[in-house]
Amino acid sequence: MPHYTKLGTIPHKRHTQFRKPDGGLYSEQLFSTEGFSNDYSILYHTYPPTKIVKTGEPRNVAPTVAEEKMLKHRSLEGYNIKPTVDYLESRKAVLVNNDLHIVLAAPQQSMQDYFFKNADADEMIFVHEGSGKLTTQYGELTFSYGDYLVIPRGTIYQISFNDTNNRLFIVESFSPIRYPKRYLSKYGQLLEHSPFCERDIRTPQNLQTNDVDGDFLILTKKKGVLYPLHYGHHPFDVVGWDGCCYPFAFSIHDFEPITGRVHQPPPVHQTFEAHNFVVCSFVPRLYDYHPDAIPAPYNHSNIDSDEVLYYVDGDFMSRKNVTRGMITLHPAGIPHGPHPGTVEKSIGKKETKELAVMVDTFHPLQLTKEALEIENDGYTMSWAE
Repeated sequence: MPHYTKLGTIPHKRHTQFRKPDGGLYSEQLFSTEGFSNDYSILYHTYPPTKIVKTGEPRNVAPTVAEEKMLKHRSLEGYNIKPTVDYLESRKAVLVNNDLHIVLAAPQQSMQDYFFKNADADEMIFVHEGSGKLTTQYGELTFSYGDYLVIPRGTIYQISFNDTNNRLFIVESFSPIRYPKRYLSKYGQLLEHSPFCERDIRTPQNLQTNDVDGDFLILTKKKGVLYPLHYGHHPFDVVGWDGCCYPFAFSIHDFEPITGRVHQPPPVHQTFEAHNFVVCSFVPRLYDYHPDAIPAPYNHSNIDSDEVLYYVDGDFMSRKNVTRGMITLHPAGIPHGPHPGTVEKSIGKKETKELAVMVDTFHPLQLTKEALEIENDGYTMSWAE
């Protein structure tokens, strides 16, 4: 999905001899998430990327569905997910279906003794609190508050945090996460009407080749099971790579909002798409400028999709009693809209400072047991006068 990029040292032609200073061959690896039929990158390793020396006992990490979704609005207090030392242990799936898992995490410690590979899903990690560095075979991406980190499935990575106070909103997608098609030319360039462009996309930098033998643990998730795989060399042994399939970062603060004389529909906020769901960014923006405009969103029926809003920061004029990190779920089949009194209150307002991430799914979401533990039970009746 990202534009073509190259880093490090690569040969003139792909699939040809590329030799080390001692005369040995570098090991070429084609990396793609859709076989040989779509975007790919080619990496050149110091060692073959297949050298498993030991395996450990796998364990089931699949989420436990606690409730087949009922037809009512739900709210989760996301910051009630307790901080946990380990990165993988901190990840708690709260809303799931066959297309994606929505996960909350509050890790306190960097990944030091292991690497992680999600062989099930692309990951979109939204950084609500914290900063640090994502390191992969492609190089390094620094991140901070408001960054989306998009990591193709199968990418081996480590995350190091700058401190212990971290909050992450994660979408695991079982299909590739891409830019919306309507933003792209037929040749793949982001068009003028897109709310962001290639200049806003941060690609990996500072490629470091780790020519190191040893025992390196790569925890690999496949079909909801975590497999401990030990490799005989450091996985970040790449000397160069090129292509269009790699992790990247994009800041929500670089999303340029589209506004109009009257209230604009949610698709103007779209940032990414995947099979059967989309991701949108709600950012600070001027309100509608028609003299009789109503800035609050109109009531609308979710007949085809579940709407999930993750509240990041700011004042949400259409909702009452919003907290940072709150998740609301408005299910398909019943209408939803502003809380009582917020429509009149919005009239005459010139701008909003709200910041939120929205995920619209086209198949129903289910609540996990972790979701029920942080549910705000009073939300369903919050539209009652």
